[in-house]
Amino acid sequence: MKGYEPRSSSSCAACKFLKRRCIPNCIFAPYFRSDECKKFAKVHKVFGASNVSKILVEVPEEQREDTVNSLAYEAEARLRDPVYGCIGAIALLQRKMVELQHDLAIAKDRLARYTAAATTATATTTTSDALINGHVSLPPFPDFFTCADNFNNDNFCHTSSSQSSFTRHETVDDFIQIPYIF
Repeated sequence: MKGYEPRSSSSCAACKFLKRRCIPNCIFAPYFRSDECKKFAKVHKVFGASNVSKILVEVPEEQREDTVNSLAYEAEARLRDPVYGCIGAIALLQRKMVELQHDLAIAKDRLARYTAAATTATATTTTSDALINGHVSLPPFPDFFTCADNFNNDNFCHTSSSQSSFTRHETVDDFIQIPYIF
């Protein structure tokens, strides 16, 4: 087994936590070292020592380390979010991925429009003179909405009682203000 070191006389974290004598063929010993008491405590709180030992007995020995790591991750997630557990973390990451894909699509669209505008601007000689002077006509930047009443409040943008929009000449300092459309 990878990373397994023969034990000295100290008990594994599971046996320490359960306050029992650690036997030489303890199923927990290779996966819960004596300094990993918190790891086992979390796994025990969510799954129970008996269920974890049953799972470890059923899993092939070469997959047990991954199984214990998975159980520890799932226990940590369940303790952080008792209702959704790992599914909450997965849903959060999927939502973030959709938001980033949306942002990427917007950026690609804007780049295509700006490239097209720059290409048509360089096609004529009068427009190429305007490019040199920095006078390029680009499509307007869309307006963004924010909660104007709560701008300096800690609860920034959590209420939607009154909405005001940014104009093209104002800056957006906090991108949490920018809404996502799904």
